[in-house]
Amino acid sequence: MIVPIGSAGEATRRTGTSGPHPARSVAVHGAGDQRRCEPDPSDAPGAAVTSQTPERRSAPAASRWRLPRSWRRATLVLHVISAGAWIGIDVIVAVLVLTGWFGAEVNVRSLAYRALAEFVVWPMLGSGLACLATGVVLGVGTAWGLVRYWWVAVKLALNLALCILIVVLLVPGMDAVGAYGEHLLTGTPSSTQVERLFFPPAVSLSVLTFATVLAVCKPWGRLRRSTARREDR
Repeated sequence: MIVPIGSAGEATRRTGTSGPHPARSVAVHGAGDQRRCEPDPSDAPGAAVTSQTPERRSAPAASRWRLPRSWRRATLVLHVISAGAWIGIDVIVAVLVLTGWFGAEVNVRSLAYRALAEFVVWPMLGSGLACLATGVVLGVGTAWGLVRYWWVAVKLALNLALCILIVVLLVPGMDAVGAYGEHLLTGTPSSTQVERLFFPPAVSLSVLTFATVLAVCKPWGRLRRSTARREDR
Protein backbone atom coordinates (compact mmCIF):
# COMPACT_ATOMS: atom_id res chain seq x y z
CA MET A 1 0.00 0.00 0.00
CA ILE A 2 1.10 3.66 -0.43
CA VAL A 3 1.52 5.75 2.74
CA PRO A 4 1.20 9.50 2.13
CA ILE A 5 3.91 11.68 3.59
CA GLY A 6 2.88 14.50 5.88
CA SER A 7 6.13 16.47 5.99
CA ALA A 8 9.61 16.45 4.62
CA GLY A 9 11.08 15.70 8.06
CA GLU A 10 8.89 12.64 8.48
CA ALA A 11 9.89 11.47 5.02
CA THR A 12 13.52 11.83 5.98
CA ARG A 13 13.06 9.82 9.17
CA ARG A 14 11.15 7.06 7.37
CA THR A 15 13.44 6.77 4.35
CA GLY A 16 16.73 7.35 6.15
CA THR A 17 17.94 9.70 3.40
CA SER A 18 18.68 13.37 3.23
CA GLY A 19 19.17 15.79 0.40
CA PRO A 20 17.46 18.40 -1.64
CA HIS A 21 14.96 15.95 -3.19
CA PRO A 22 12.40 14.58 -0.63
CA ALA A 23 10.74 11.26 -1.43
CA ARG A 24 7.24 11.65 -2.84
CA SER A 25 5.85 8.32 -1.62
CA VAL A 26 6.86 5.35 0.44
CA ALA A 27 6.01 1.82 -0.65
CA VAL A 28 5.42 -0.70 2.16
CA HIS A 29 6.31 -4.27 1.35
CA GLY A 30 5.55 -7.12 3.64
CA ALA A 31 4.26 -6.92 7.27
CA GLY A 32 5.38 -5.16 10.43
CA ASP A 33 7.33 -1.99 10.72
CA GLN A 34 9.96 -2.88 8.11
CA ARG A 35 9.46 -0.46 5.31
CA ARG A 36 11.59 0.09 2.22
CA CYS A 37 11.45 3.17 0.09
CA GLU A 38 11.40 3.07 -3.65
CA PRO A 39 13.78 5.81 -4.80
CA ASP A 40 12.46 8.56 -6.98
CA PRO A 41 14.12 8.46 -10.42
CA SER A 42 14.87 12.17 -10.18
CA ASP A 43 16.95 11.51 -7.04
CA ALA A 44 19.53 9.46 -8.95
CA PRO A 45 22.97 11.16 -9.05
CA GLY A 46 23.15 10.89 -12.80
CA ALA A 47 19.86 12.70 -13.26
CA ALA A 48 21.00 15.75 -11.32
CA VAL A 49 24.33 15.90 -13.18
CA THR A 50 22.65 15.54 -16.55
CA SER A 51 20.20 18.33 -15.90
CA GLN A 52 22.87 20.73 -14.68
CA THR A 53 25.66 19.97 -17.17
CA PRO A 54 25.59 22.17 -20.32
CA GLU A 55 25.91 20.62 -23.71
CA ARG A 56 29.48 20.47 -24.96
CA ARG A 57 30.50 21.40 -28.46
CA SER A 58 31.31 18.43 -30.55
CA ALA A 59 35.01 18.11 -31.35
CA PRO A 60 36.11 18.18 -35.01
CA ALA A 61 36.10 14.83 -36.70
CA ALA A 62 39.79 14.92 -37.61
CA SER A 63 42.63 17.32 -36.96
CA ARG A 64 44.50 18.90 -39.85
CA TRP A 65 47.45 16.87 -41.10
CA ARG A 66 50.89 18.14 -40.14
CA LEU A 67 54.37 17.03 -41.15
CA PRO A 68 56.35 15.34 -38.37
CA ARG A 69 59.20 17.48 -37.10
CA SER A 70 61.96 15.39 -38.71
CA TRP A 71 60.20 15.29 -42.08
CA ARG A 72 59.49 19.01 -41.92
CA ARG A 73 63.16 19.76 -41.37
CA ALA A 74 64.24 17.43 -44.17
CA THR A 75 61.73 18.99 -46.57
CA LEU A 76 62.86 22.48 -45.59
CA VAL A 77 66.51 21.54 -46.26
CA LEU A 78 65.58 20.19 -49.69
CA HIS A 79 63.60 23.36 -50.40
CA VAL A 80 66.52 25.60 -49.52
CA ILE A 81 69.00 23.46 -51.51
CA SER A 82 66.80 23.42 -54.61
CA ALA A 83 66.27 27.18 -54.43
CA GLY A 84 70.01 27.75 -54.02
CA ALA A 85 70.75 25.44 -56.96
CA TRP A 86 68.21 27.32 -59.06
CA ILE A 87 69.87 30.64 -58.29
CA GLY A 88 73.30 29.16 -59.02
CA ILE A 89 72.18 27.83 -62.39
CA ASP A 90 70.77 31.26 -63.27
CA VAL A 91 74.15 32.77 -62.48
CA ILE A 92 75.80 30.22 -64.77
CA VAL A 93 73.32 31.10 -67.53
CA ALA A 94 74.15 34.78 -67.12
CA VAL A 95 77.89 34.04 -67.31
CA LEU A 96 77.49 31.92 -70.44
CA VAL A 97 75.30 34.52 -72.14
CA LEU A 98 77.76 37.32 -71.37
CA THR A 99 80.65 35.15 -72.54
CA GLY A 100 78.83 34.42 -75.79
CA TRP A 101 78.21 38.10 -76.36
CA PHE A 102 81.51 39.63 -75.31
CA GLY A 103 84.00 36.77 -75.62
CA ALA A 104 87.26 37.69 -77.29
CA GLU A 105 87.62 34.42 -79.21
CA VAL A 106 85.08 32.80 -81.50
CA ASN A 107 85.81 29.33 -80.13
CA VAL A 108 84.99 30.49 -76.57
CA ARG A 109 81.79 32.18 -77.68
CA SER A 110 80.70 29.11 -79.64
CA LEU A 111 81.43 26.84 -76.69
CA ALA A 112 79.42 29.08 -74.35
CA TYR A 113 76.32 28.92 -76.54
CA ARG A 114 76.58 25.19 -77.12
CA ALA A 115 77.02 24.54 -73.40
CA LEU A 116 74.01 26.74 -72.68
CA ALA A 117 71.91 24.71 -75.11
CA GLU A 118 73.06 21.28 -73.93
CA PHE A 119 73.59 21.38 -70.17
CA VAL A 120 71.82 24.26 -68.47
CA VAL A 121 68.10 24.37 -69.14
CA TRP A 122 67.03 20.96 -67.87
CA PRO A 123 68.89 21.26 -64.55
CA MET A 124 67.27 24.69 -64.17
CA LEU A 125 63.82 23.22 -64.74
CA GLY A 126 64.54 20.32 -62.39
CA SER A 127 65.62 22.61 -59.56
CA GLY A 128 62.58 24.81 -60.13
CA LEU A 129 60.18 21.87 -59.97
CA ALA A 130 61.93 20.52 -56.85
CA CYS A 131 61.61 23.92 -55.20
CA LEU A 132 57.93 24.05 -56.16
CA ALA A 133 57.18 20.53 -54.90
CA THR A 134 58.93 20.99 -51.54
CA GLY A 135 57.24 24.37 -51.12
CA VAL A 136 53.82 22.80 -51.64
CA VAL A 137 54.60 20.04 -49.12
CA LEU A 138 55.74 22.61 -46.56
CA GLY A 139 52.62 24.67 -47.12
CA VAL A 140 50.23 21.75 -46.78
CA GLY A 141 52.07 20.12 -43.89
CA THR A 142 52.68 23.18 -41.70
CA ALA A 143 50.63 25.98 -40.18
CA TRP A 144 51.62 28.39 -42.97
CA GLY A 145 49.30 26.81 -45.52
CA LEU A 146 49.32 27.45 -49.27
CA VAL A 147 46.94 30.41 -49.51
CA ARG A 148 46.67 31.44 -45.87
CA TYR A 149 49.48 34.05 -45.90
CA TRP A 150 50.29 36.55 -48.61
CA TRP A 151 54.01 35.85 -48.77
CA VAL A 152 53.46 32.10 -49.19
CA ALA A 153 50.86 32.57 -51.93
CA VAL A 154 53.05 35.07 -53.81
CA LYS A 155 56.09 32.78 -53.59
CA LEU A 156 54.04 29.88 -54.90
CA ALA A 157 52.71 31.94 -57.81
CA LEU A 158 56.20 33.20 -58.75
CA ASN A 159 57.70 29.73 -58.60
CA LEU A 160 54.96 28.29 -60.78
CA ALA A 161 55.21 31.17 -63.26
CA LEU A 162 58.97 30.74 -63.68
CA CYS A 163 58.62 26.99 -64.29
CA ILE A 164 55.98 27.65 -66.94
CA LEU A 165 58.20 30.25 -68.64
CA ILE A 166 61.10 27.80 -68.75
CA VAL A 167 58.95 25.17 -70.46
CA VAL A 168 57.10 27.51 -72.81
CA LEU A 169 59.78 30.03 -73.82
CA LEU A 170 63.26 28.82 -72.91
CA VAL A 171 63.28 25.12 -73.77
CA PRO A 172 61.92 25.47 -77.36
CA GLY A 173 64.63 28.00 -78.25
CA MET A 174 67.64 25.97 -77.12
CA ASP A 175 68.07 24.21 -80.46
CA ALA A 176 68.45 27.59 -82.16
CA VAL A 177 71.00 28.66 -79.53
CA GLY A 178 73.08 25.52 -80.13
CA ALA A 179 72.88 26.05 -83.89
CA TYR A 180 74.03 29.64 -83.42
CA GLY A 181 77.08 28.42 -81.52
CA GLU A 182 77.96 26.04 -84.35
CA HIS A 183 77.41 28.74 -86.97
CA LEU A 184 79.89 30.97 -85.20
CA LEU A 185 82.64 28.57 -86.21
CA THR A 186 81.59 28.71 -89.85
CA GLY A 187 81.19 32.47 -89.91
CA THR A 188 77.45 32.49 -90.73
CA PRO A 189 75.65 33.21 -87.47
CA SER A 190 72.27 34.88 -87.13
CA SER A 191 72.18 37.25 -84.16
CA THR A 192 68.40 37.19 -83.92
CA GLN A 193 68.61 33.71 -82.35
CA VAL A 194 70.40 34.90 -79.23
CA GLU A 195 69.59 38.58 -78.89
CA ARG A 196 66.93 37.88 -76.20
CA LEU A 197 69.00 35.52 -74.08
CA PHE A 198 69.73 38.31 -71.63
CA PHE A 199 66.17 38.33 -70.32
CA PRO A 200 65.89 34.79 -68.86
CA PRO A 201 68.72 35.11 -66.31
CA ALA A 202 67.88 38.73 -65.52
CA VAL A 203 64.19 38.04 -64.89
CA SER A 204 64.77 34.76 -63.07
CA LEU A 205 67.45 36.16 -60.75
CA SER A 206 65.30 39.18 -59.92
CA VAL A 207 62.25 37.04 -59.14
CA LEU A 208 64.21 34.52 -57.07
CA THR A 209 65.87 37.32 -55.10
CA PHE A 210 62.45 38.79 -54.36
CA ALA A 211 61.16 35.36 -53.31
CA THR A 212 64.12 34.99 -50.94
CA VAL A 213 63.29 38.33 -49.36
CA LEU A 214 59.68 37.18 -48.89
CA ALA A 215 60.82 33.97 -47.22
CA VAL A 216 63.02 35.87 -44.77
CA CYS A 217 60.78 38.86 -43.98
CA LYS A 218 57.33 37.18 -44.29
CA PRO A 219 55.41 40.44 -44.94
CA TRP A 220 51.73 41.37 -45.40
CA GLY A 221 50.09 39.04 -42.89
CA ARG A 222 47.14 36.75 -43.58
CA LEU A 223 45.47 36.46 -46.94
CA ARG A 224 41.95 35.73 -45.58
CA ARG A 225 41.36 37.02 -42.06
CA SER A 226 37.75 35.86 -41.88
CA THR A 227 38.79 32.30 -42.68
CA ALA A 228 41.50 32.48 -40.05
CA ARG A 229 39.00 33.58 -37.40
CA ARG A 230 36.70 30.69 -38.26
CA GLU A 231 39.60 28.24 -38.02
CA ASP A 232 40.65 29.62 -34.63
CA ARG A 233 37.16 29.02 -33.29
